[in-house]
Amino acid sequence: MAGPSHYIMPLPEFDKPVKILIVASPYYKDISDNQIAGAKAEIEKAGATWELVEVPGALEIPTAIGIAERMSNFDGYVALGCVIRGETTHYDTVCNDSSRAIQLLGLQGLCIGNGILTVENRAQAEVRADPAEMNKGGGAAAAALHLIALARKWGNAEKDVGFARDILMAGNPESRA
Repeated sequence: MAGPSHYIMPLPEFDKPVKILIVASPYYKDISDNQIAGAKAEIEKAGATWELVEVPGALEIPTAIGIAERMSNFDGYVALGCVIRGETTHYDTVCNDSSRAIQLLGLQGLCIGNGILTVENRAQAEVRADPAEMNKGGGAAAAALHLIALARKWGNAEKDVGFARDILMAGNPESRA
């Protein structure tokens, strides 16, 4: 088992295959490699499969997820990247915009685990990315798996929205249940 478990919920179980796209920015290659290793291990532990794509930076991660959702057949997504504070406001823009875009995709119904690290320095990133330490890549994968489980649970539920399924007509005894 890779690293200590920081998850309070056990991984969901699935009766049908689950396919996840890991979208990673390898801007800091060693950190990215650790995040990806943590995510892969968690996905495989749940019996799911994964594919990996790399994009130049954190701002491209939500765009890649949006493209994959429109043009492919993934059940969920894991967003992995790292933004380390620098001397300019670019850090704030990248953190806020990537996070907001991922949240908006999630509100549209996509199942995304956000593992984009936003840290003050490299040492913080290393600890958070390391599967033997905080394992934020694994945590993001677990989040995506839980959202997929919820989507499948509710997607299979039959419910009436607003109106009864059978409309009762006056004088028509066959329409009464």
